[in-house]
Amino acid sequence: MANILTTLILRKAAAYPADRAALWERKPSGEWTPISWQSLAETTRKVACALEILGIGEEDRVAVFSHNDPRIIATDFACFANRAVTVSIYSTSSPEQVEYILRDSGAAILFAGSRSQYETARKVAAKLPSLTRVIVYDDIELDADDKTSMTFKSLIKLGEAATEACQREVEARSARALPEDVATLLYTSGTTGEPKGAILPHSCFNAAIEIHHQVLTSLSDRDTSLCFLPLSHIFEKAWTYFCLDSAIQVYVNRDPRAIQDTIKEVCPTCMCSVPRFWEKAYTAIQEKMSRMSGISRWLCARALKVGHRRNLHYKRLGLPVPRLLEARYRFYEKKVFSTVKRAMGITNGNMFPTAGAPLSPAIVEFFHSMGVNLVIGYGLSETTATVSCYPYVGYEIGSVGTVLPGIEVKIGEENEILVKGPTVMRGYFNKPDETAAVFTTDGWFRTGDAGRIDDNGAIYLTDRLKDLFKTSNGKYIAPQAIESRLGEDKYIDQVAVIGESRKYVTAIIVPAIEAVKEYARRKKIQYQSLEDLLKNSQIVEMIGRRIEALQEGLASFEKIKKFTLLPREFSMENGELTNTLKIRRPVINRRYANEIEAMYA
Repeated sequence: MANILTTLILRKAAAYPADRAALWERKPSGEWTPISWQSLAETTRKVACALEILGIGEEDRVAVFSHNDPRIIATDFACFANRAVTVSIYSTSSPEQVEYILRDSGAAILFAGSRSQYETARKVAAKLPSLTRVIVYDDIELDADDKTSMTFKSLIKLGEAATEACQREVEARSARALPEDVATLLYTSGTTGEPKGAILPHSCFNAAIEIHHQVLTSLSDRDTSLCFLPLSHIFEKAWTYFCLDSAIQVYVNRDPRAIQDTIKEVCPTCMCSVPRFWEKAYTAIQEKMSRMSGISRWLCARALKVGHRRNLHYKRLGLPVPRLLEARYRFYEKKVFSTVKRAMGITNGNMFPTAGAPLSPAIVEFFHSMGVNLVIGYGLSETTATVSCYPYVGYEIGSVGTVLPGIEVKIGEENEILVKGPTVMRGYFNKPDETAAVFTTDGWFRTGDAGRIDDNGAIYLTDRLKDLFKTSNGKYIAPQAIESRLGEDKYIDQVAVIGESRKYVTAIIVPAIEAVKEYARRKKIQYQSLEDLLKNSQIVEMIGRRIEALQEGLASFEKIKKFTLLPREFSMENGELTNTLKIRRPVINRRYANEIEAMYA
């Protein structure tokens, strides 16, 4: 089988009209500008030739350390044309993380995105003789003493001047490409320990793309996708490759902080995201509904009830919708749901794949009731993203869907989910011991996730095995499940559940600050500072009541007995979150040791 990625850009450029858009980029003026397949193919060819001129050979590693940018895609496919290997580094990575990944991968060239990433790259390059050149995407002025870096514009000029011999060499390399060639090293974000580079050959992407074509039959070249997650994230990387192979036009969002505005401008029909996006959208909608007049609130509640019955009791199961119910739903779609979806920028939504962490079933039901097709899935960097996802009909709320065709899943010891199939990585780069540890003797990949599979084949996650902890009373706690429940609340932004070897469960909670301030205004609570507000007994009691209600149905030993409110968010910059927004529990435990001890005093 030929490598899908090696010739993808050239094939699409030949198949579509010269002006057909492959990508869209936002100019500094704010205007969205198309990048045609023809233009993307030409840029990719120039970059491929330039890399050959700079000495990149087959199997050499080329790293990308940048915010999302259309030029990343041209770089990736230029590497594939040379049979070179891409190495993705999150734009938010610390200098120490960048140095570690470059040293471990042995990358010869690093593409940096912005001025700040260029400065980090320069510091790191001084320590790494193997890194011969830094290329900067943004059009910045390079340091006067920098004799080895160049801008992307200069790289393009180098490629334009390539000789015929150079072009023939790149073409020959593409022709020699094999499925077993390594496409990328994807470094795990590392909630504990140092990152590990998952080796993903082209065969993994070949299989993933073909499987998604089989499963996602409602998507076509009439769809549009918004590239929101970092392209260094396997979910976004694999999804964007699939979109390109499907000729779905991809809008590349550079600044994740601008996503709320961007999505309204683009109105994509599909977009992959992590649960955090939908949790924030849910709490914003709930907050807005709470401020409505009585009649408006009643109308919304009635609309959601009708939508729940129609979409979850009938459409979900593939059953014909009763005529009267359908008529009511159409009424509420026009009067309520379309307004909400228009405000979010998802009026034309086809499907919105969501994975990376648990998402509360209540939030999933809420959006499905509105007719927003959240497709919950499950996967890892080591499995080229998707292992399972919701089917079009028969999905189970609370699950992460059913296993994709061609992939096998079973439950191992300690209820660990084990995976086997053509999308599973080859192993970890330069780490034979770690590789051996994550594969069983008969070749199953150990995901590190605990779960179960029901009689209908739906997979349910319970928690990360390394996140599970035991209280001093010997009771096991699954913190992610509790955190997911609390994430439903409009007054709660982030949660870290604590309790390893402790008498009871506690939590460090980052409240939704604006919602809490609004509550204080309504209740006429006076305060001098944010810290003062979060210590106010009325605020603490209000959040305590909401936590108690959200924990209904949990066993007594699972419930949060005490909590501490923080005046600032957990962040990647402070090391409290991974680049994929997962909590780093060891860091939380260390950083907030005093607050934690006070809850057990």
